Amino acid sequence: MRSNHCGKFQYFTKSAALEKLRLLLVCADCARRLEPFRDPAPAPGPNAGSVSVLCPQCDAQLPPDHLALDRVFLERSEPGAGLRLACDLCGEGGAQYRCQVCSTNLCTFCSQAHRRQKRTSAHSVELLLDLRAQGRLSRPTLCPLHPGLRLQLYCEPCDAAMCGECSSTAHRGHRCIPAHDAADRHAQHIRRLLEDIRPRLAHLEGALRLVESSQNALRARADEVAQEVRAFARDYAVAVEQHCGALLQRLEDVCLHRRNLLHLQRAQLRQTLADVRGGADFAERLLTAGSEVAVLSAKAVAVRRLEGLVDGSPRFDPPPVAADSSTIYFLPQESAGQVGGFPMVGVIQAKVVDPSKCVLQGEGAQRGREGQQGHFTLLCRDTTGEPMGRGGDAVLVSIVHRDRRDWWVRATVVDNGDGSYRVSYTPSEPGLYSVWVCVRAQHIKGSPFVLAVNRKFQKHHGVFHCCSFCSSGGAKEARCACGGSMPGGYQGCGHSHPGHPGRAHWSCCGSTVEISECVSGVGSACGIIRTVAL
Repeated sequence: MRSNHCGKFQYFTKSAALEKLRLLLVCADCARRLEPFRDPAPAPGPNAGSVSVLCPQCDAQLPPDHLALDRVFLERSEPGAGLRLACDLCGEGGAQYRCQVCSTNLCTFCSQAHRRQKRTSAHSVELLLDLRAQGRLSRPTLCPLHPGLRLQLYCEPCDAAMCGECSSTAHRGHRCIPAHDAADRHAQHIRRLLEDIRPRLAHLEGALRLVESSQNALRARADEVAQEVRAFARDYAVAVEQHCGALLQRLEDVCLHRRNLLHLQRAQLRQTLADVRGGADFAERLLTAGSEVAVLSAKAVAVRRLEGLVDGSPRFDPPPVAADSSTIYFLPQESAGQVGGFPMVGVIQAKVVDPSKCVLQGEGAQRGREGQQGHFTLLCRDTTGEPMGRGGDAVLVSIVHRDRRDWWVRATVVDNGDGSYRVSYTPSEPGLYSVWVCVRAQHIKGSPFVLAVNRKFQKHHGVFHCCSFCSSGGAKEARCACGGSMPGGYQGCGHSHPGHPGRAHWSCCGSTVEISECVSGVGSACGIIRTVAL
């Protein structure tokens, strides 16, 4: 059995009738809960008072662990061990002697009695300390059923050690051999198995060393990487703090510049307002309270000031108003370069679009064609002429026919997100158009623009020939738009005759360019040429 709370494992050998030895694994906690069994009538001797343990599966008595008992015996016999080795005969006095023949530990009183008895008077009784010093101290293995008798025989059918009394009673008729012969034979088999397992043992030890070395290397490497991560995090945090400080300083600088600009514009507007109000008040007083002579004498001054106000004279034209606070942006995903070797993101965007600096790009802003989509690009710039680099501005494009005010072309504006806007349109009629382009409700420089829309591309409906006489096979009714003529009733042109262009040309319009647009509005002459040619 095995406990879920297993700690240190202990091993017990289980013997069962007609079964070979099996290994039973029991943890220390489970072993402590096993029910101990004590012989109710123990006999005097080295096994007196011994406690056995029952098997947790079959309730059989588990055999003792002789290796463990030998180690306990030697430890208890050490001087100064603090453990009292009891006498095997009386069980009371402390053992100081040992009978080498009986293999019993004796106290001083029992050792004297042992020497006086006739049966044991010739036994060799020596001090335990002397035997231990000479390395001749060992624990006897006595029969648990016959106290005082050593286990010197081995029963092969029962696979058990026994004493001489057991061989004549419980094991009568069994094949029994001396215990040392059986031990030598089994020891040889164990040695062979041990030799077979030594290479595997060496391999496992090497593998274990490799695993332990890998564990140590992994632990060391993990510590190094952890230190690198912590150092990186500290340095990155310092860089982020520096970047944060720079962003806040940039924001403060922008706000300071805006405040100064607003303060200046406020002063200018106040002065302009005072000038305009003064002119208006003077004119109103002149009209309401002035006499006819006063009106006539001051009319020149009043008219000049009012005309300047109406015509937008620079004296009274108010300065442009500074951008509002909504034009300040924080762009967290925008690259901000490096700080301390670390890449940073996040910038303060304070650019203000200046319609007077915005420009149009693309041929579609000047020329178009009927029924075909045209397009151009609006590039917004700030007050310094630099590209805005972001979208979001209010852009309005209106395309109106110059001759027909009720005819307009729908324009589609697409924000590219980088400060540029793609404008597309499809005119349905040719002619001249006015293109109004406004950013933030203000015209850009050059607006309105003139857009020339040409009619649809007109294909040639005639033939590209040297003359109508040759292309028609001499038909007199064949005509050509080049203006050439032939005598003899021919309506078309001929080589070297008056009006012939002197080169190949189109019969429908007279154009001498083979790949070109037909400039003739009517293709009747071409039809005659083609019919005759067929």
